[in-house]
Amino acid sequence: MEVRADALLFSYGTLQSEAVQLAIFGRRLDGVPDALPGYRLEQLAIRNAQVVATSGAAQHPIAVPSADPADFVRGVVFRLTPRELAQADAYEVDDYRRAAVVLASGLRAWMYVRAE
Repeated sequence: MEVRADALLFSYGTLQSEAVQLAIFGRRLDGVPDALPGYRLEQLAIRNAQVVATSGAAQHPIAVPSADPADFVRGVVFRLTPRELAQADAYEVDDYRRAAVVLASGLRAWMYVRAE
């Protein structure tokens, strides 16, 4: 299946799961490893029963800025269509917001960070 990709999304959490990808996008995503400097991961309690059922986890990682320049978050960059990006937005709970970032590779991508 050919997929027109208009957006890059950096995932460090549950969107890397094949089961979550199939539930959200109806397909398995292909991605490439990358990293985000200047961030670290914390755990977030998920209160949305549907998201917990989809991911199989009541705790999800969440990227937060770090004061330590040596910190970085490893993840995967996926190419998504605009519709799929909207589907990812709908999947993420209100504790996350989508932000534009520059990855270690130099790619510009969207990712989900703590909504504050």
